[in-house]
Amino acid sequence: MWRNVLALRQISQRTISTASRRQIENRVPEHQKLFQEDNGLPVYLKGGAKDALLYRTTVVLTMFGTVYCMYHLVVSSMPKKQK
Repeated sequence: MWRNVLALRQISQRTISTASRRQIENRVPEHQKLFQEDNGLPVYLKGGAKDALLYRTTVVLTMFGTVYCMYHLVVSSMPKKQK
């Protein structure tokens, strides 16, 4: 049994260490230029349309949740009618 475990360990180490790695370019300087330029936009909107959509969705969900919470607080504070 131990021989199988050791063989499996050896095979897994070999395949991981000899796997070719995909080279990805460093895009950090591009993002630094984008986010550090002074164009009057807040940082959370400098990413473009996707950031604006995420921001607006977050605002809408937050407002909806606040109103929904207030509604349930008001409903739960009212006494129930006796039948």
